[in-house]
Amino acid sequence: MGKLTDVAIRNWIKAGELFEGRSDGEGLSLRYRERDSAPRWLFRYQMGGKARVLQLGSYRDLSLADARRTAKEMRARVALGFDVAAEKKERRQEAVAKIDAVRNAVTVSMLADQYLTARIIGRWKHPNIVRSRIERDIKPAIGSLTLADVRPSHIDAMLKGIVKRGAPTMATDVLRWVKRMFDYAIKREMVLTNPAAAFDPSDAGGKEDARQRWLTRAELVRLLGAMKVAKGWVHENTLTVKLLLMLANRKSELIEAPIKEFDLDGAVWHLPAERTKTNMAIDIPLPHQAVEALRELVRMAGESAWLLPARKMQSRMIPHIDVNTVNAAMAKSIRPLMGEECERFTMHDFRRTARTHLEALGTPPHIAERCLNHKLKGVVGIYNRHDYFEERKAALQAWADLLTDLEAGDSGKVVPIKRKKAG
Repeated sequence: MGKLTDVAIRNWIKAGELFEGRSDGEGLSLRYRERDSAPRWLFRYQMGGKARVLQLGSYRDLSLADARRTAKEMRARVALGFDVAAEKKERRQEAVAKIDAVRNAVTVSMLADQYLTARIIGRWKHPNIVRSRIERDIKPAIGSLTLADVRPSHIDAMLKGIVKRGAPTMATDVLRWVKRMFDYAIKREMVLTNPAAAFDPSDAGGKEDARQRWLTRAELVRLLGAMKVAKGWVHENTLTVKLLLMLANRKSELIEAPIKEFDLDGAVWHLPAERTKTNMAIDIPLPHQAVEALRELVRMAGESAWLLPARKMQSRMIPHIDVNTVNAAMAKSIRPLMGEECERFTMHDFRRTARTHLEALGTPPHIAERCLNHKLKGVVGIYNRHDYFEERKAALQAWADLLTDLEAGDSGKVVPIKRKKAG
């Protein structure tokens, strides 16, 4: 029979009586030191001729009966040659190691941010294109996974998801960036293998056929009308869409534009070469409707230096809205109002829409191409450095007038631009 009793232990606690060790027999003892919040159970044994001590727990968590059962189990393991104190230490070390591994593990999101900073920002002309692929496609799919946990099946599922939404070219881009990210991680000994290495463009959907989508006059009427009544659709988005339609420029050029590029009194947008896809600066003539829309956006921007400043604090900390902000809002709020018979369209289709309607208005093809800041092909492009500013000004004004009439419900007022006769 043991020497300790629950009554005696509770009396010692009540009296605040401290002791180094009171034995219950067969290796089990109780200790109560000043720093102990409650008496603690100890199991003493011999292993290899050396005295060993295993802490079993406090009296608050382990009753006398439970302590005796635990001590009996430990004696049996010691008899079989197990060093129970060493086992507990190893288990504790393993637990700490696992916690540290989880805490210190690098996730795909962390790798993506590091890669973007080290390899893209400051080196690429349009870093936000890569940033967009990371934020929209890579992080939502595999961003929370640690690098060690990413398997080819995760890459495959991510690519199939992008292809399923009808963007095989985008899936190919994502594959390229994921491969480069993991190659970067291999060089820095963060991982040993690249889970995307076995994939090629055919796995990402292959090459996407060139889009042919453009909006007819009737579709433009519905679009302009939908923007007036759509729930959750803000006025800044309406102004942005109208400007992209009127000016036929690339969406990144407008969304990433600083206000200083616009001469609103002179009705000209001075777009610098470093912000164009063609690496050619261009002065874009502004129809009076565009000037009005730009003045309103400048007013709404407040103290910001950007035409379309970020609307909330972002982890990416870019000063303007994301290039996909308006497109995402359009997919959510506008397209459902266009009707099921209306084929899916994106903001990039606005350039093709403008190009089509410009020519329908009588704009010569080479002027329509310069309205889109396309390089002229062949001998004309090599030898003709005239930028057709006045011709582009007339063409874009006629196109803006048509959009104004379509919004008002009168598409028959605009007179097509007459081609100049040769000679």
